[in-house]
Amino acid sequence: MSEPSGIHVIKMPDLGEGITEVELVAWRVQPGERVAEDQILADVMTDKATVEIPSPVVGTVLALGGAVGQVLAVGAELIRIELTGAGPEAISDMPAVVSKVPPPGTTPEPARAATPLDLATPQATAGSAPTEAPAGVAPSPRAGQAKLSPDEVVNLDAGPGRPTDRPVDKLIASPAVRRRAWELGLDLAQVTASGAGGRILQADLDAHVTTHGAGMPAATGTMAGAGVTPRHDEERIPVVGLRRRIAQRMQDAKRRIPHFTYVEEVDVTELEALRAQLNAQWATQRGHLTLLPLLLRAVVLAVREFPQINARFDDEAGVITRHGAVHIGIATQTGAGLMVPVLRHAEARDLWSMAAELARLAATARAGKATRDELTGSTITLSSLGPLGGIVSTPVINLPEVAIIGINRMVLRPVMRDGAVVARQMMNLSSSFDHRVVDGLDAAGFVQAMRRSLESPALLFLS
Repeated sequence: MSEPSGIHVIKMPDLGEGITEVELVAWRVQPGERVAEDQILADVMTDKATVEIPSPVVGTVLALGGAVGQVLAVGAELIRIELTGAGPEAISDMPAVVSKVPPPGTTPEPARAATPLDLATPQATAGSAPTEAPAGVAPSPRAGQAKLSPDEVVNLDAGPGRPTDRPVDKLIASPAVRRRAWELGLDLAQVTASGAGGRILQADLDAHVTTHGAGMPAATGTMAGAGVTPRHDEERIPVVGLRRRIAQRMQDAKRRIPHFTYVEEVDVTELEALRAQLNAQWATQRGHLTLLPLLLRAVVLAVREFPQINARFDDEAGVITRHGAVHIGIATQTGAGLMVPVLRHAEARDLWSMAAELARLAATARAGKATRDELTGSTITLSSLGPLGGIVSTPVINLPEVAIIGINRMVLRPVMRDGAVVARQMMNLSSSFDHRVVDGLDAAGFVQAMRRSLESPALLFLS
């Protein structure tokens, strides 16, 4: 069936070879909004790369083809736009609705879609009634109103003959009595008063406890004195976009790959001394070196001895592909989650070339601008948490690779060398391997080859 005249339907484009479906991660427009040519309509994601879909026409948005988080097939209807000057005036005059697009690095909230595919969950509005506090829990003070401790509650409505079933703040009791009742979990309105004018005394609390027992004791100590109350709020966060991709890939990797992890400590004292010397001499002309390029160089040399580590395994076809090129994925934490940009041809780069490319890739990934090519094609991955790296880790292999090198934090600690205890910079390598195609002996040999290069850094410069 042909579309009505003046209606332009934009379908999900083919974004690359082998891509059959993509995830809708953000709407940039809403129904009723006027759009210009080349204005961005939506963000979609495939293989961790976010792609912007522009408008080829000028007009007004009529309907959206899906909700945020929905997976759409290539060729599926994405959005309908009424071309400018076509259709009823009522539609073309609809007020614009500004889409609140989250900044790069945040998980978008589900947007309201104007189709039956709308999956958004209604949220509480600013004008909704406040949740009633649980029984026995004092309500939080209003803005600008100080919260009083039991010692600070002063009875201003005392008088003879006050009944004991009145509200607690109207009962006659000293601050000390109120505090003890609060600590015992007693409701003062239920305590029989024996003092003059209906005043509740300490003896009345004792008698009540003897007869009826104590209530639920209130929290005591520093936190209770500070007025801290139990929390019952919850936050529901949709798993969409990059976070969904990460979850799927981690699940596939752990389900399909039998991991084993090999941990070795490395003395990097000489390596750090070399790095300091190189920076002192060349930082101004060539840029500052971190430890990472030196580690990448050690990986390049080690895979020459153990080419089975620099490989990808297609377990469906039953084929292992060993690569001559060393394309190293660098696990990078971004505001949206973990991404793995790829430093290509590490085997052909010097230390400063690797340092510059690492800086560029990290900045691009954190800005949410990494392309699909920059996020795919790695043959081995290196993961480091820097100062937070801990002592040991069990990194998850980046499917379909067969190995990942985990870098733990560097610490200064006492080590025995030549019969003496000396201070050395030590660091652990925690590396995981695919046991289907990598034997334990080969994995250990690979890590020991890295260790040799790092502990004798002159070896890093041998071709």
